[in-house]
Amino acid sequence: MGMASEIRQDKTSGRWVIIAPTRGKRPSDFRRHKEGRESQPIHDPRCPFCAGNEQTLPGIIMESSLPGQTGWQTRVVPNKYPALTPEADASRYRRGIYLAMPGYGRHEVIIESPLHNQDLATMSPAAVATVIETYHRRYVEVMKERNNLMAIVFRNHGIRAGTSLLHPHSQLMVTGIVPQWVRWRENEAQDYFDEWGRCVYCDILAFEARDRQRVILENTSFLAFVPFAAEVPFEVWLVPKRHQADFGRISDEEKKDLTSALRDILARLCRKLDNPDYNYMINTSTRHQTEQPQLHWFLQLQPRLTTQAGFEIRTGMHINPSVPEEDAAYLNEASPHAPAAAEGLDTETFS
Repeated sequence: MGMASEIRQDKTSGRWVIIAPTRGKRPSDFRRHKEGRESQPIHDPRCPFCAGNEQTLPGIIMESSLPGQTGWQTRVVPNKYPALTPEADASRYRRGIYLAMPGYGRHEVIIESPLHNQDLATMSPAAVATVIETYHRRYVEVMKERNNLMAIVFRNHGIRAGTSLLHPHSQLMVTGIVPQWVRWRENEAQDYFDEWGRCVYCDILAFEARDRQRVILENTSFLAFVPFAAEVPFEVWLVPKRHQADFGRISDEEKKDLTSALRDILARLCRKLDNPDYNYMINTSTRHQTEQPQLHWFLQLQPRLTTQAGFEIRTGMHINPSVPEEDAAYLNEASPHAPAAAEGLDTETFS
């Protein structure tokens, strides 16, 4: 590739990532070649998420339809094997020298289509818009409960990403605690704001919009780019241009732009990398942090193309064998030229 290894810092977390193209991976080397990826039927009588199999579900929380159509497009159900449940108590207790609490929270499944063989990368804009709307409605609803300190919407696609059912679905998990990694990112953003008086995510947005080397998509409301210190090959951040800490405050116009951007990104990954396994999650503020000027929600997508080994597990330091700028070029139809500079964003020189 011609580039030596480089260690880059993620400004939002302070963590360092080793960019190691000397390990011999080119963008095209990450193509899955569809190993074990068989075509799926439109309906699977054994799948609990397929239309007509409702008797196997533990319940139905809500349903949404496509505009002008009858029948459900998205359906939210309790996870049959939940990691956390709302019936538990949220109070802490001691076990000798240790601290514990009951498994309080929520664990829901967002079924994205009644059809077994659908996928967000190929679904219609209206169908994906319904999925985004469902994310938003459930997020707002669960955060009304004062014991719910954090709600995370995420999607696992493929076996390597942790999915156990092939039917298209996302998940929502709610906790009565704030995990240390989430609090760490909040604290890093606070430190940056205390030093510079600005949101670190807004500064990253403005710099990426000017630099253009890693940008792969832009619309009115969002900028999508491979982060400078990407932890894994082809990681993508979809960041709203409007500063807002809380995903719950997303506007209708932003939901439309998120729909189109997410469809575009997933379609590119599907086409260029042969439908890779991936995880995406909506990183948003925790309770009591929704008005903070230093926090900025965004969608983070990480394909599962590599496997962590001993050094990464022991140090928490990722080794990415792919160069972010080359990944962005490859997703931009393999063009060697960066996209043209955008207008409408502050592109001042940052310290």
